[in-house]
Amino acid sequence: MKIRVVRTGGFAGIEKSAEVETVGRPDHERLQALAREALAAPPPPETRGVPDGFGYEITIDGKTVKWADPHLTEEQRELIQLVLKEGA
Repeated sequence: MKIRVVRTGGFAGIEKSAEVETVGRPDHERLQALAREALAAPPPPETRGVPDGFGYEITIDGKTVKWADPHLTEEQRELIQLVLKEGA
């Protein structure tokens, strides 16, 4: 499973992106579970975030969802953190 995260916004407006391939990773089951939960979460009540907050575009095997702070689930937050930390 290929997971890509693009973070935009924030105070400085700097974009950050990373991508991971879960195949062969020791944590592949956790990443895949987080990815499935991120895609299954209902859309936020409002697509706009807060001023100077981050917006996220999460693409999992070609399917993209968009979220913004503070409308993230705990699973989405964990997935974003893992991908941005580990991805290239």
